[in-house]
Amino acid sequence: MSLKEQITSEMKDAMRAHDSERLSTIRMLLAAIKQKEVDERITVDDAMVVAIVDKLIKQRKDSVAAYEQAGRSDMAEKENNEIKVLQTYLPQRMSEQEVAAAVAKIVADLGASGPGDMGKVMGAVKQQLAGKADMGMVSAQVKKALAGA
Repeated sequence: MSLKEQITSEMKDAMRAHDSERLSTIRMLLAAIKQKEVDERITVDDAMVVAIVDKLIKQRKDSVAAYEQAGRSDMAEKENNEIKVLQTYLPQRMSEQEVAAAVAKIVADLGASGPGDMGKVMGAVKQQLAGKADMGMVSAQVKKALAGA
């Protein structure tokens, strides 16, 4: 079963359970997937669904920060609940040590020698670690590896 089919199935389960919060989050995710398919005239695969979920989680985290800064804890809590639902569709994330090891290997393989190679390294890292690791953490690890190179 593809990830998109699993999400659709879980939407039906949420409908049957009358779980309105989960249902609205899943519908929002399916709408984002459909929008991507319509805009690019493609059928999304699991990797693209993971990328969409990552993007939606990042948007929610930005919203949480804005709501907390504005003193709207009720809205921040709603966004955090959406993040929890969305995270169930992500594969197991790599630990910080695993990311550091993968980044060090890629830097060595590319022969990167300093901060000027950041773009080249990030391109290779994104290909290998997309959907497997938090890209914010990956970026920090690449900067750290290139500063010490």
